[in-house]
Order: sequence, then C-alpha cells, then structure tokens
Amino acid sequence: MSDSAPRRAVSPHQPVREQVAEALRAALTTGELRPGRIYSAPALAAAYGVSATPVREAMLDLAREGLVETVRNKGFRVTEATGRDLDDFTEVRALIEVPTVGRVARAAAPQELEALRPLAGETMAAARAGDLAAFLDADHRFHLGLLALSGNRRLVETAAELRRRSRLHGLGGVGGVRALVESAREHGELLDLVLAGDAPAAEALTRRHLDRVRTLWAARGRFAGPGGGVAPADGEPDGPAPAPAP
Repeated sequence: MSDSAPRRAVSPHQPVREQVAEALRAALTTGELRPGRIYSAPALAAAYGVSATPVREAMLDLAREGLVETVRNKGFRVTEATGRDLDDFTEVRALIEVPTVGRVARAAAPQELEALRPLAGETMAAARAGDLAAFLDADHRFHLGLLALSGNRRLVETAAELRRRSRLHGLGGVGGVRALVESAREHGELLDLVLAGDAPAAEALTRRHLDRVRTLWAARGRFAGPGGGVAPADGEPDGPAPAPAP
C-alpha cells in the first residue's frame, strides 16, 4: 500500500461516501483495483485518507451495481464481466441510447445542444493527456447530458446504471492516447450531427461509439498486463494506491 498523501482533500460539498464510490469506480476501470482480488475497507480507507465507514458504504453501493461482491470477514472481491455480459449490456444500451439520440436530433433546441460542447472539449483534453479517469467522467456527463434532452428522467437513470455496470476493468494502457482521442473526436462529430438534425447519421454514430466498448474489451484481453493496484486484504504489497477521492 502506498503511503503517499491524497492529491486533493475530500470536498465538503459532496458526501464522502459518494466521492469514494466514484474514486473506486475509476480505480476499477484503470486497473488499480484488480478483478478477483479481495480488498479490505481499512486498507482502502488508508489509501484515500478517510475513515473506513464511508469506504464500506461505498463498496456496498458498488456491490449493488455488481462491480464487487462481499467476502465475509475479509472485505470485497472485485468482479469482472464476461464477454457475454458485455455483449448483453451493449445490446441493451444500444436499444435505449440509439433511438433516443435520434429523438434528440429531431427535437432538441440548438442552445441546449451547444451547452454540451464544453463537455466534448473536456473529453478531448483528458484523452490527449492520457487521463483515463477524467476522460470517463467527462464521457459519462456528456452522454447522459445528451440523453437528458429527451426529457425522460427514468431513461437517463437506466442508461446511467447500464453505463456503470458495463464499465471495463483494467482499461489503463489499452489503446493508449490514440484510442481515447478517437473516442473523444466522435463526441464532437455526434454533437454536430445532432445539431444538424441528421437523426439517421447520429443514430449510426451512436451505435459505432457503443461498439467501441466491445472492441476495447477484446483489446484488454489481448494486451492486459499485470498492472498496478492497492494492497489487497491479505496485506501483500501490490503496487501504488488508487487515485485518492476528489
């Protein structure tokens, strides 16, 4: 376990539990928390510089999302979706997101769409910096912001849940900066198509964008290396601590 101090203090404007949960989700995606390993709440709390209670609460949130599972008297084991799981998630997301983007292209006001332009810019900046965690955060906000223009709050909540469940573990290094930049570029292209009212083209690009997730999964299977991570519950040193909660 790294004993380095957190880069930023925990914000007083957001519950610690939520901040830790988001940091843990990012650590899962970047590979700092490894599938199959067991992590204890006290060890993670030490890495984040918080008490064990919000960490346990955050891990229970992740357990409800299917990202980890509880292990009695030990902690939490990181789960990993199979290829079939990811295919299923991607199919359901396409059924929801593709036609919804088409509806938004036909009805959304230009000023509402232009308000998403800064988020598209954030994804590109994070991609060029190779900051996967920041990229995924901006990507999440961009896509949910676009879907929110449909006016269907329940649809957005469902899409958000599916996005959380279909996040890939250990994507750090897969495809590198180039893959992130290509994905970020599609955000700008999608926004332009929706602004132009070209629903068929916007729907087609959304489907290709979702298919990229499946491609990254396959690439991870070919190229994933040992990676890094925090010390597991058994106390064996296992690389650097995950990025601290913002």
